[in-house]
Amino acid sequence: MIYLDYAATVPMLPEVLEAIHKAEEKYFANASALHTPGHLAMNEIEHARELLAKAINAEPSEIIFTSSASESNNTIIRTFSGHRIETSPIEHHSIIEVAQKSSGDKLPKLYSYMLANNEIGEIQDLSKIIEEAEKIPTPQHSELFEPKTEWGKPLVTDRRGAYLHSDLTQVLGKIPIDVKKLQLDYATFSAHKIGGPVGVGALYVKNGVPFTPLIIGGNQEHKRRGGTYNTIGIIGFGAALEEMLEKKTWEQYNTRIRNLRDKLAAEILQKIPGSSLNTNLEPGKSLPNILNASFRAAEGESIQLYLDAEGVIVSTGSACAAGDIKPSHVLMAKTGDAEVAHSSIRFSFGLDNTEKDVKTVMQVLPGIVKRLQEISTINMEEN
Repeated sequence: MIYLDYAATVPMLPEVLEAIHKAEEKYFANASALHTPGHLAMNEIEHARELLAKAINAEPSEIIFTSSASESNNTIIRTFSGHRIETSPIEHHSIIEVAQKSSGDKLPKLYSYMLANNEIGEIQDLSKIIEEAEKIPTPQHSELFEPKTEWGKPLVTDRRGAYLHSDLTQVLGKIPIDVKKLQLDYATFSAHKIGGPVGVGALYVKNGVPFTPLIIGGNQEHKRRGGTYNTIGIIGFGAALEEMLEKKTWEQYNTRIRNLRDKLAAEILQKIPGSSLNTNLEPGKSLPNILNASFRAAEGESIQLYLDAEGVIVSTGSACAAGDIKPSHVLMAKTGDAEVAHSSIRFSFGLDNTEKDVKTVMQVLPGIVKRLQEISTINMEEN
């Protein structure tokens, strides 16, 4: 099997599996308990917290563990329920759908812009968003959030009348992250995008900014996220972070993996009629491991299934629901062309991929696309 769907999930690393197995035997206790086994479990959680803080240049106190990136996104958007919320049209559904229900006209305003998109890999220029945010006047005290945070941090910081959140789920491990240089107030992460277990996410919440817990009913995470700690999962996240930091994975992604991505892109354009790219390959314009391509007169879902039958695992740019096929909202926002959106495939590389994988893909992909184009009702000669 050739796996090219790393943007969806990275298979758990051997080091993560080993850490989880050890944790199941040694760190089984409730981490909130006062006894020794509880303290041992909490120490491991705090170690993972420190690793994520180190990876993004934050303080450990600014890290909150959650169940997923979607929960993290929901938490921040709902913190600003009733306030002005602005997002880009290429955000994840866990941002867009919640923002539509939560947005209002109060200040402070929240900008939520992902640094890099999960479908096409596009990197957004957050500096322009910050410049716009700087122009918003600081609201009066009566307009600020009430009540104040329960752990002694004031709500008013040096931030103006707007705050900035970025979904960094796809970015972690692919390019260096410095939340201070990015001037972020909030950021979202997920363990399974770097080879950790599914079911574990995290939030960066800058000390002193507004925050309202999504899940209440416990003292965990300094009352910022209730619920028994997923100790095993968090330890797995920590093991994945250790591997990422030790190997400096972003260096490999920006050299070897970028070259693989670009090689596949060049061969697709050269060998498959009607193909086009939805990912900007210029350095700094997209993540180095994501390639989104469209194939005129060939449906993306069909290409995906045919590739799957050949042992090549990719994802489609179209979103399928039972009885309702809709084009990707990301590609519709970028191209405005439903045909392009429906005919798109996302190839996303990981550190285990090789040139042989690219060669194998190009042995089967041209023939698949050609067969589909031959039975299509779309005229290939049309512009």
